[in-house]
Amino acid sequence: MRATSSLCMLIFGFSITLSAQKVALPPNPEPGKCYVRCITPDVWIEKEVQVMVRPAYKELVVIPAEYKEVEEKILVKPATKKYVYHPAEFKTITETIQIEDPYHALTVHPAAFRDSSELIELVPATARFEFQGNYENCDAEDPRDCMVLCYVEHPAEYRRVPIKVLEKDAYTTANTKGGKTITIEKQVIVKEAWVEEIEIPAEYRTITKRVLVKDETVEERVVPAQYVTERVRVLKEKGGLEVWEEIGCDLIDYNILPIFWKFGSARLTSEAKRVIDEKLLTLLKAKPYIRIEITSHTDSRGSDQANLRLSQRRAQAVVDYLISKGINPERLIAKGYGETRLVNECDDGVPCSEEAHRKNRRTEFRVLTN
Repeated sequence: MRATSSLCMLIFGFSITLSAQKVALPPNPEPGKCYVRCITPDVWIEKEVQVMVRPAYKELVVIPAEYKEVEEKILVKPATKKYVYHPAEFKTITETIQIEDPYHALTVHPAAFRDSSELIELVPATARFEFQGNYENCDAEDPRDCMVLCYVEHPAEYRRVPIKVLEKDAYTTANTKGGKTITIEKQVIVKEAWVEEIEIPAEYRTITKRVLVKDETVEERVVPAQYVTERVRVLKEKGGLEVWEEIGCDLIDYNILPIFWKFGSARLTSEAKRVIDEKLLTLLKAKPYIRIEITSHTDSRGSDQANLRLSQRRAQAVVDYLISKGINPERLIAKGYGETRLVNECDDGVPCSEEAHRKNRRTEFRVLTN
């Protein structure tokens, strides 16, 4: 048996006797088979939440006052009588007449807002069991005797979202405006005529007036609230269960993934993706709890540092492709070794054919037992 401080270990055929603190073994094992003990991961899902960044408020629109024009006949001199030798006597007076009614002018004061924020939970707090241990000073026959199962808490993750808060809603104020008058001179009788009576007809003047039909009013319109959509992670299924996965014993050692790279390139070809689908994607879907290490290498041409970076990009390209196919990133590890693990004599300064260099531009994988 081989075990480390992580959550998986490998059992080869069950030919080793366990110590007093035994672990649960795979059910119905077969001789010569290899099994990896794993802990099921937490299953998360993403969901959308609506956050109101501005509340609904009223918008007020002033509708102007309405008038109509009418004509009015005004008496400017009443009928009277005139007498021969003794005519009537008049005096002139001034009268003010309103020809346009005033109205109330409305001023709209818009709604006022202030900036605020709202704290939303993106990822809830979780806790899970994790093995911890120090094996350097472990004298037990079974290294698991030196391991401690700890219940580790992981804090929640939050995000502060800016929002608008309605501080004062819209309102109106009214001021009296408009209205017109005219001044008209009128004659009134001071003394009636006498002796001979003569009829003097009345005198009139026609004026045009603007009459208020409808005063100014306010039309109210509700402006709807505004929302933004945030994506948060929600725990769908709690992990932490112990399961055994049967694997081929050769998978714990490095296996060639036949996607030999072009010189200086870290781009996956369509043929390389087909190989990954057949070799890795099928395995990861069939064994949903195992973890895999992807390692990539370069030939000796170029500097050591440049080759190390190139090999890491190649390994990460394979990992990114598997993630795009729905594989959990926590199940994958990418490592680049540059030109440190050549498989032939084609080291710096050694003349080699392109085919020989190509063998070093390889990618390998193995199932992790730790």
